[in-house]
Amino acid sequence: MTTQAVEGFCNALEDDVIAFSQELIRIKSYTHGEEKIVRFISEKMKSLGFDEVLLDDFGNVVGRIGNGDTTILFDSHCDTVEVNDPDEWTADPFGGDIIDGKIYGRGAVDMKGAIAAAVYAGYAIKKLSLDKGKTIYVSCSILEEDVEGEALLYLLKNNNINPDFVVICEPSSLNLALGHRGRAMLTIKTQGVSAHGSSPELGENAIYKVKNIIGRIEELQAKLFADNKAGSVTVSRIESKAVSLNAVPDQCKLYLDRRLELGETQTSVSEEMDALIEGTQATWDIYEITDKTWTGKTVHCKAFFLPWELKKDHVLTRSGMSAFNDIFQREPILFKWNFSSNGFATASQLGIPTIGFGPGDPALAHCRDECCETSEIVGALKFYTSLVKRL
Repeated sequence: MTTQAVEGFCNALEDDVIAFSQELIRIKSYTHGEEKIVRFISEKMKSLGFDEVLLDDFGNVVGRIGNGDTTILFDSHCDTVEVNDPDEWTADPFGGDIIDGKIYGRGAVDMKGAIAAAVYAGYAIKKLSLDKGKTIYVSCSILEEDVEGEALLYLLKNNNINPDFVVICEPSSLNLALGHRGRAMLTIKTQGVSAHGSSPELGENAIYKVKNIIGRIEELQAKLFADNKAGSVTVSRIESKAVSLNAVPDQCKLYLDRRLELGETQTSVSEEMDALIEGTQATWDIYEITDKTWTGKTVHCKAFFLPWELKKDHVLTRSGMSAFNDIFQREPILFKWNFSSNGFATASQLGIPTIGFGPGDPALAHCRDECCETSEIVGALKFYTSLVKRL
Protein backbone atom coordinates (compact mmCIF):
# COMPACT_ATOMS: atom_id res chain seq x y z
CA MET A 1 0.00 0.00 0.00
CA THR A 2 1.57 3.29 -1.12
CA THR A 3 1.56 6.52 0.84
CA GLN A 4 -0.29 8.12 -2.06
CA ALA A 5 -3.08 5.54 -1.73
CA VAL A 6 -3.39 6.21 2.01
CA GLU A 7 -3.45 9.97 1.46
CA GLY A 8 -5.99 9.71 -1.33
CA PHE A 9 -8.33 7.53 0.71
CA CYS A 10 -8.08 9.80 3.77
CA ASN A 11 -8.60 12.95 1.69
CA ALA A 12 -11.84 11.44 0.40
CA LEU A 13 -12.99 11.09 4.03
CA GLU A 14 -12.42 14.76 4.89
CA ASP A 15 -16.06 15.84 4.84
CA ASP A 16 -17.13 12.81 6.87
CA VAL A 17 -14.48 13.14 9.58
CA ILE A 18 -15.10 16.88 10.00
CA ALA A 19 -18.86 16.34 10.17
CA PHE A 20 -18.28 13.67 12.82
CA SER A 21 -16.11 16.12 14.79
CA GLN A 22 -18.96 18.63 14.70
CA GLU A 23 -21.45 16.04 15.91
CA LEU A 24 -19.18 15.14 18.82
CA ILE A 25 -18.78 18.77 19.88
CA ARG A 26 -22.56 19.21 19.83
CA ILE A 27 -22.89 16.49 22.48
CA LYS A 28 -22.20 17.94 25.92
CA SER A 29 -19.93 15.44 27.67
CA TYR A 30 -18.69 16.91 30.92
CA THR A 31 -16.83 14.52 33.20
CA HIS A 32 -19.36 12.14 34.85
CA GLY A 33 -21.85 12.87 32.05
CA GLU A 34 -20.29 10.93 29.18
CA GLU A 35 -23.06 8.35 28.60
CA LYS A 36 -24.62 10.04 25.56
CA ILE A 37 -21.34 10.56 23.72
CA VAL A 38 -20.06 7.07 24.55
CA ARG A 39 -23.18 5.48 23.12
CA PHE A 40 -23.01 7.76 20.07
CA ILE A 41 -19.39 6.76 19.38
CA SER A 42 -20.29 3.10 19.86
CA GLU A 43 -23.00 3.33 17.18
CA LYS A 44 -20.63 5.18 14.86
CA MET A 45 -18.00 2.47 15.16
CA LYS A 46 -20.61 -0.19 14.38
CA SER A 47 -21.83 1.72 11.33
CA LEU A 48 -18.25 2.02 10.05
CA GLY A 49 -17.80 -1.75 10.21
CA PHE A 50 -15.51 -2.19 13.21
CA ASP A 51 -15.08 -5.92 13.86
CA GLU A 52 -16.07 -5.56 17.51
CA VAL A 53 -17.36 -2.71 19.66
CA LEU A 54 -17.38 -2.95 23.46
CA LEU A 55 -18.97 -0.61 25.98
CA ASP A 56 -17.54 -1.78 29.31
CA ASP A 57 -19.10 -1.54 32.77
CA PHE A 58 -16.80 1.35 33.67
CA GLY A 59 -18.32 3.45 30.89
CA ASN A 60 -15.55 3.35 28.26
CA VAL A 61 -16.10 2.40 24.64
CA VAL A 62 -13.52 0.61 22.50
CA GLY A 63 -13.65 -0.64 18.93
CA ARG A 64 -11.48 -3.35 17.36
CA ILE A 65 -10.25 -3.84 13.81
CA GLY A 66 -8.39 -7.03 12.84
CA ASN A 67 -7.15 -9.95 14.89
CA GLY A 68 -3.40 -10.17 14.29
CA ASP A 69 -0.40 -10.64 16.54
CA THR A 70 0.75 -7.00 16.68
CA THR A 71 -1.66 -4.93 18.76
CA ILE A 72 -1.88 -1.14 18.50
CA LEU A 73 -4.13 1.05 20.66
CA PHE A 74 -5.23 4.61 19.87
CA ASP A 75 -6.73 6.27 22.95
CA SER A 76 -8.74 9.48 23.29
CA HIS A 77 -10.80 10.62 26.26
CA CYS A 78 -14.34 11.82 25.55
CA ASP A 79 -15.02 13.88 28.69
CA THR A 80 -14.45 17.63 28.75
CA VAL A 81 -14.19 20.39 31.30
CA GLU A 82 -17.24 22.61 31.77
CA VAL A 83 -18.14 25.86 30.03
CA ASN A 84 -18.95 28.56 32.59
CA ASP A 85 -18.90 31.57 30.27
CA PRO A 86 -20.91 30.61 27.13
CA ASP A 87 -21.98 34.19 26.42
CA GLU A 88 -18.35 35.26 26.12
CA TRP A 89 -17.49 32.78 23.36
CA THR A 90 -17.12 33.93 19.75
CA ALA A 91 -19.16 30.91 18.67
CA ASP A 92 -21.59 28.56 20.41
CA PRO A 93 -19.39 26.30 22.58
CA PHE A 94 -21.63 23.38 21.60
CA GLY A 95 -22.31 24.41 18.01
CA GLY A 96 -19.34 22.87 16.22
CA ASP A 97 -19.26 25.90 13.90
CA ILE A 98 -16.49 26.18 11.32
CA ILE A 99 -15.01 29.68 10.99
CA ASP A 100 -11.98 30.41 8.78
CA GLY A 101 -10.99 26.75 8.61
CA LYS A 102 -11.28 26.17 12.37
CA ILE A 103 -13.92 24.14 14.18
CA TYR A 104 -15.08 25.81 17.39
CA GLY A 105 -16.46 24.31 20.58
CA ARG A 106 -15.69 22.72 23.92
CA GLY A 107 -13.56 19.67 23.22
CA ALA A 108 -12.47 20.75 19.74
CA VAL A 109 -8.84 20.15 20.70
CA ASP A 110 -9.37 18.32 23.99
CA MET A 111 -10.15 16.05 22.32
CA LYS A 112 -13.08 15.43 19.99
CA GLY A 113 -11.18 16.20 16.81
CA ALA A 114 -8.81 13.40 17.79
CA ILE A 115 -11.69 11.00 18.46
CA ALA A 116 -13.04 11.63 14.97
CA ALA A 117 -9.60 11.15 13.41
CA ALA A 118 -8.92 7.92 15.31
CA VAL A 119 -12.35 6.39 14.66
CA TYR A 120 -12.10 7.12 10.94
CA ALA A 121 -8.50 5.84 10.94
CA GLY A 122 -9.90 2.50 12.11
CA TYR A 123 -12.29 2.59 9.16
CA ALA A 124 -9.48 3.50 6.73
CA ILE A 125 -7.18 0.81 8.12
CA LYS A 126 -9.82 -1.84 7.50
CA LYS A 127 -10.80 -0.62 4.05
CA LEU A 128 -7.17 -0.42 2.96
CA SER A 129 -6.44 -3.90 4.44
CA LEU A 130 -3.69 -2.48 6.64
CA ASP A 131 -4.90 -4.62 9.56
CA LYS A 132 -3.41 -7.83 8.19
CA GLY A 133 -1.35 -9.42 10.97
CA LYS A 134 -2.46 -6.68 13.37
CA THR A 135 -5.14 -5.85 15.90
CA ILE A 136 -6.16 -2.21 16.11
CA TYR A 137 -8.06 -0.83 19.10
CA VAL A 138 -9.61 2.63 19.16
CA SER A 139 -10.63 3.52 22.71
CA CYS A 140 -12.66 6.49 23.93
CA SER A 141 -12.18 6.57 27.68
CA ILE A 142 -13.95 8.60 30.35
CA LEU A 143 -13.10 10.51 33.54
CA GLU A 144 -9.69 11.70 32.27
CA GLU A 145 -10.14 15.32 33.27
CA ASP A 146 -10.46 14.30 36.94
CA VAL A 147 -8.41 11.10 37.15
CA GLU A 148 -6.09 10.64 34.19
CA GLY A 149 -5.26 7.05 33.37
CA GLU A 150 -7.66 5.25 35.71
CA ALA A 151 -10.41 4.60 33.15
CA LEU A 152 -7.96 3.42 30.49
CA LEU A 153 -6.17 1.24 33.03
CA TYR A 154 -9.49 -0.38 33.94
CA LEU A 155 -10.37 -0.90 30.27
CA LEU A 156 -7.13 -2.70 29.50
CA LYS A 157 -6.92 -4.81 32.65
CA ASN A 158 -10.54 -5.94 32.71
CA ASN A 159 -11.07 -6.62 29.01
CA ASN A 160 -7.94 -8.59 28.18
CA ILE A 161 -6.53 -5.88 25.93
CA ASN A 162 -2.73 -6.06 25.79
CA PRO A 163 -1.30 -3.53 23.34
CA ASP A 164 2.23 -3.75 22.01
CA PHE A 165 2.11 -0.05 21.16
CA VAL A 166 -0.05 2.87 22.28
CA VAL A 167 -0.80 6.26 20.77
CA ILE A 168 -2.32 8.85 23.11
CA CYS A 169 -4.23 11.19 20.81
CA GLU A 170 -4.06 14.33 22.98
CA PRO A 171 -3.48 17.61 21.09
CA SER A 172 0.13 18.07 19.99
CA SER A 173 -0.19 20.51 17.06
CA LEU A 174 0.67 17.47 14.92
CA ASN A 175 4.05 17.12 16.63
CA LEU A 176 5.31 13.86 18.11
CA ALA A 177 5.13 13.64 21.92
CA LEU A 178 7.55 11.16 23.48
CA GLY A 179 6.39 11.62 27.06
CA HIS A 180 4.75 13.87 29.59
CA ARG A 181 5.35 15.44 32.98
CA GLY A 182 3.88 13.65 35.95
CA ARG A 183 1.49 15.15 38.49
CA ALA A 184 1.11 14.82 42.24
CA MET A 185 -1.52 16.47 44.42
CA LEU A 186 -0.28 16.84 47.98
CA THR A 187 -1.77 18.25 51.17
CA ILE A 188 -0.26 19.87 54.25
CA LYS A 189 -2.39 20.16 57.42
CA THR A 190 -1.97 22.17 60.58
CA GLN A 191 -3.97 21.94 63.81
CA GLY A 192 -4.67 24.88 66.07
CA VAL A 193 -6.85 25.69 69.07
CA SER A 194 -10.17 27.45 68.64
CA ALA A 195 -11.02 30.60 70.55
CA HIS A 196 -13.45 33.48 70.23
CA GLY A 197 -12.39 36.07 67.69
CA SER A 198 -12.51 38.75 70.38
CA SER A 199 -9.79 36.93 72.36
CA PRO A 200 -7.44 35.39 69.77
CA GLU A 201 -4.62 35.23 72.32
CA LEU A 202 -6.51 32.36 73.98
CA GLY A 203 -6.26 30.18 70.88
CA GLU A 204 -3.74 28.99 68.32
CA ASN A 205 -4.50 30.08 64.75
CA ALA A 206 -3.93 27.14 62.39
CA ILE A 207 -3.55 29.51 59.42
CA TYR A 208 -0.58 31.28 61.00
CA LYS A 209 1.16 27.92 61.34
CA VAL A 210 1.44 27.52 57.56
CA LYS A 211 3.08 30.95 57.08
CA ASN A 212 6.65 29.65 57.16
CA ILE A 213 5.70 26.57 55.16
CA ILE A 214 4.34 28.73 52.32
CA GLY A 215 7.66 30.58 52.25
CA ARG A 216 9.50 27.27 51.98
CA ILE A 217 7.24 26.22 49.09
CA GLU A 218 8.14 29.42 47.25
CA GLU A 219 11.83 28.70 47.82
CA LEU A 220 11.39 25.13 46.59
CA GLN A 221 9.72 26.35 43.38
CA ALA A 222 12.61 28.75 42.75
CA LYS A 223 15.05 25.88 43.19
CA LEU A 224 13.06 23.58 40.89
CA PHE A 225 12.79 26.31 38.25
CA ALA A 226 16.56 26.81 38.29
CA ASP A 227 17.03 23.07 37.67
CA ASN A 228 15.58 22.36 34.22
CA LYS A 229 15.57 18.64 34.99
CA ALA A 230 13.12 19.10 37.84
CA GLY A 231 9.41 19.82 37.92
CA SER A 232 7.44 22.55 39.63
CA VAL A 233 5.31 23.17 42.70
CA THR A 234 2.61 25.67 43.61
CA VAL A 235 0.00 26.13 46.31
CA SER A 236 -3.29 25.68 44.46
CA ARG A 237 -5.78 26.04 47.32
CA ILE A 238 -5.97 26.96 51.02
CA GLU A 239 -8.79 25.79 53.29
CA SER A 240 -9.43 26.53 56.93
CA LYS A 241 -12.04 25.49 59.47
CA ALA A 242 -13.47 27.44 62.37
CA VAL A 243 -16.70 27.15 64.32
CA SER A 244 -17.75 30.55 62.93
CA LEU A 245 -16.42 33.68 61.24
CA ASN A 246 -15.93 35.05 64.75
CA ALA A 247 -13.55 32.32 65.83
CA VAL A 248 -9.88 31.42 65.56
CA PRO A 249 -9.48 28.63 62.94
CA ASP A 250 -8.36 25.34 64.45
CA GLN A 251 -7.58 23.64 61.12
CA CYS A 252 -5.80 24.72 57.94
CA LYS A 253 -4.97 22.73 54.83
CA LEU A 254 -2.74 23.60 51.87
CA TYR A 255 -3.13 21.85 48.51
CA LEU A 256 0.03 21.58 46.43
CA ASP A 257 0.18 20.89 42.70
CA ARG A 258 3.56 19.21 42.13
CA ARG A 259 4.55 18.57 38.51
CA LEU A 260 7.13 15.84 38.03
CA GLU A 261 9.96 15.39 35.56
CA LEU A 262 11.57 12.08 34.66
CA GLY A 263 13.68 10.78 37.53
CA GLU A 264 11.53 12.33 40.24
CA THR A 265 9.81 9.68 42.32
CA GLN A 266 7.49 9.29 45.27
CA THR A 267 10.58 8.82 47.44
CA SER A 268 12.23 12.05 46.29
CA VAL A 269 8.99 14.01 46.66
CA SER A 270 8.49 12.55 50.15
CA GLU A 271 11.90 13.87 51.17
CA GLU A 272 10.91 17.32 49.87
CA MET A 273 7.66 17.29 51.80
CA ASP A 274 9.42 16.23 55.00
CA ALA A 275 11.76 19.20 54.57
CA LEU A 276 8.86 21.60 54.00
CA ILE A 277 7.26 20.78 57.34
CA GLU A 278 10.45 20.20 59.33
CA GLY A 279 10.32 21.89 62.72
CA THR A 280 6.58 22.50 62.52
CA GLN A 281 3.58 20.62 63.85
CA ALA A 282 2.21 20.13 60.33
CA THR A 283 1.57 16.80 58.62
CA TRP A 284 1.47 16.03 54.89
CA ASP A 285 -0.09 13.39 52.68
CA ILE A 286 -0.76 12.45 49.08
CA TYR A 287 -4.28 13.55 48.16
CA GLU A 288 -6.68 10.63 47.76
CA ILE A 289 -9.17 10.83 44.90
CA THR A 290 -12.59 9.23 45.25
CA ASP A 291 -14.87 9.50 42.25
CA LYS A 292 -17.67 7.73 40.39
CA THR A 293 -18.17 6.93 36.74
CA TRP A 294 -21.43 7.56 34.88
CA THR A 295 -22.17 3.85 35.23
CA GLY A 296 -21.85 4.05 39.04
CA LYS A 297 -18.41 2.46 39.40
CA THR A 298 -16.37 3.83 42.31
CA VAL A 299 -12.85 5.06 41.58
CA HIS A 300 -10.33 5.44 44.37
CA CYS A 301 -6.66 6.23 43.93
CA LYS A 302 -3.81 8.37 45.24
CA ALA A 303 -3.11 11.48 43.15
CA PHE A 304 0.46 10.59 42.22
CA PHE A 305 0.91 10.14 38.49
CA LEU A 306 4.45 9.46 37.33
CA PRO A 307 6.10 10.95 34.22
CA TRP A 308 7.23 8.86 31.27
CA GLU A 309 9.39 9.19 28.17
CA LEU A 310 10.03 6.93 25.18
CA LYS A 311 13.54 6.79 23.76
CA LYS A 312 14.17 8.33 20.35
CA ASP A 313 15.62 5.07 18.99
CA HIS A 314 12.63 2.92 20.02
CA VAL A 315 10.86 1.17 17.15
CA LEU A 316 7.63 3.03 17.92
CA THR A 317 9.40 6.40 17.79
CA ARG A 318 11.17 5.49 14.57
CA SER A 319 7.92 4.22 13.03
CA GLY A 320 6.17 7.40 14.10
CA MET A 321 8.88 9.53 12.53
CA SER A 322 8.70 7.54 9.30
CA ALA A 323 4.90 7.75 9.16
CA PHE A 324 5.08 11.49 9.79
CA ASN A 325 7.63 11.95 7.01
CA ASP A 326 5.48 9.87 4.66
CA ILE A 327 2.51 12.19 5.17
CA PHE A 328 4.03 15.63 5.77
CA GLN A 329 7.30 15.29 3.86
CA ARG A 330 9.43 16.62 6.69
CA GLU A 331 10.92 15.55 10.01
CA PRO A 332 8.60 15.81 13.02
CA ILE A 333 9.23 17.99 16.05
CA LEU A 334 9.88 15.72 19.04
CA PHE A 335 8.84 17.01 22.46
CA LYS A 336 7.20 16.13 25.79
CA TRP A 337 3.79 17.31 26.94
CA ASN A 338 3.86 19.73 29.84
CA PHE A 339 0.66 18.17 31.21
CA SER A 340 -0.28 14.69 32.38
CA SER A 341 -2.35 12.32 30.24
CA ASN A 342 -3.73 8.79 29.96
CA GLY A 343 -0.19 7.80 29.04
CA PHE A 344 0.31 7.45 32.79
CA ALA A 345 -1.68 4.21 32.58
CA THR A 346 0.04 2.70 29.57
CA ALA A 347 3.62 3.95 29.87
CA SER A 348 4.14 4.46 33.62
CA GLN A 349 1.87 1.77 35.06
CA LEU A 350 1.96 -0.97 32.42
CA GLY A 351 5.29 -0.27 30.74
CA ILE A 352 3.81 -0.24 27.22
CA PRO A 353 5.73 1.77 24.59
CA THR A 354 3.66 4.94 24.15
CA ILE A 355 3.78 8.06 22.01
CA GLY A 356 1.43 11.02 21.69
CA PHE A 357 0.05 12.68 18.58
CA GLY A 358 -3.10 14.65 17.98
CA PRO A 359 -4.70 17.60 16.21
CA GLY A 360 -4.94 21.03 17.76
CA ASP A 361 -2.86 23.39 19.86
CA PRO A 362 -2.77 22.08 23.46
CA ALA A 363 -2.58 25.68 24.72
CA LEU A 364 -6.24 26.09 23.63
CA ALA A 365 -7.51 23.22 25.80
CA HIS A 366 -9.93 24.30 28.55
CA CYS A 367 -9.96 27.84 27.10
CA ARG A 368 -12.71 30.15 25.90
CA ASP A 369 -13.06 29.92 22.09
CA GLU A 370 -11.43 26.48 22.03
CA CYS A 371 -10.93 25.60 18.36
CA CYS A 372 -9.00 23.28 16.06
CA GLU A 373 -7.82 23.59 12.47
CA THR A 374 -9.90 21.19 10.40
CA SER A 375 -6.79 20.44 8.33
CA GLU A 376 -5.07 19.12 11.46
CA ILE A 377 -7.92 16.66 12.10
CA VAL A 378 -7.46 15.29 8.59
CA GLY A 379 -3.68 15.29 9.12
CA ALA A 380 -4.09 13.19 12.27
CA LEU A 381 -6.31 10.74 10.37
CA LYS A 382 -3.56 10.32 7.78
CA PHE A 383 -0.85 9.89 10.41
CA TYR A 384 -2.73 7.26 12.44
CA THR A 385 -3.44 5.28 9.28
CA SER A 386 0.12 5.57 8.03
CA LEU A 387 1.58 4.59 11.42
CA VAL A 388 -0.24 1.25 11.34
CA LYS A 389 1.24 0.66 7.89
CA ARG A 390 4.71 1.33 9.31
CA LEU A 391 4.51 -0.88 12.42
